[in-house]
Amino acid sequence: MSDTKLRIDILTVMPEILESPLGYSIVKRAQDKGLAEIVVHNLHDYSLRPHRKTDDYPFGGEAGMVMQIEPVDRAIEALKAQRQYDEVIFMTPDGEQFTQATANALSLCHNLIILCGHYKGIDYRIREHLVTREITIGDYVLTGGELPAAIVADAIVRLLPGAIGDEQSALSDSFQDNLLAPPVYTRPADYKGWRVPDILLSGHQAKIDEWRYDMAVERTRRLRPDLLK
Repeated sequence: MSDTKLRIDILTVMPEILESPLGYSIVKRAQDKGLAEIVVHNLHDYSLRPHRKTDDYPFGGEAGMVMQIEPVDRAIEALKAQRQYDEVIFMTPDGEQFTQATANALSLCHNLIILCGHYKGIDYRIREHLVTREITIGDYVLTGGELPAAIVADAIVRLLPGAIGDEQSALSDSFQDNLLAPPVYTRPADYKGWRVPDILLSGHQAKIDEWRYDMAVERTRRLRPDLLK
């Protein structure tokens, strides 16, 4: 068992897509500090077919190619032989909506598998027998699940204690309390006549906190009224 707080194993047929988003900024720093471990697995390595193929034509004659069950099953079986997993997540457009609350819950896990779909989709038996949770990042279709997997990993890892220099920063993000974040400003206080609100320069913390809350509610009501329900 790893000593890191969170391990994420990502299964994909296109591992190169994940090299950049997982190798920089907070996600890289969390891994360097031993707070998280993200391992990308090439599903072609688990194929027994010639040329390590992982897809085939769908039964019934529909257009497109479908990811086969065997390489996915072999990969998950190999990983589960090493450790227990809290969730086996499939990134799919028709899954449950990924939210900040979902990220908060997943950040408390120890081991996660994220499966990236590709081509026309995956053999449905994978979803029926191997996957424990299905997640989408929005109502649209991408070429594959790699970018959504990177987004989910980023949203989770940044919540780990020590990943962000100021841990209070994550707690004030949008959606943590079903409100959008209030406006933020920095120096200079006056730029081209565009001034920072005087209250933020007052030094009166209680009034500043009240202003921030009022602005969060106002922005949420104007931009995302659905959150206030």
